[in-house]
Amino acid sequence: MADVPDELIKLERSAEEERAKLAGLTGDEYDAQLRRWRQASDAVQAAITAHAAATEASRYDVEQAVKKAVRHAQEDPAVE
Repeated sequence: MADVPDELIKLERSAEEERAKLAGLTGDEYDAQLRRWRQASDAVQAAITAHAAATEASRYDVEQAVKKAVRHAQEDPAVE
């Protein structure tokens, strides 16, 4: 898949940023952030599924292209 829609990249970056915020949290703060990360992750997964269906592309290929586009564009936000 050559072209990844900007919206998918934005959603994946958002999910990665929410995941990175888990570092160092405990207790209720961790639980609340985990919920935010799961919501962001669910949103990107739903968008990937919808895009794959709309373009008749492999869902796996779409997801891998999104992850590659995001991870190659920036360092992992969880590693600081």
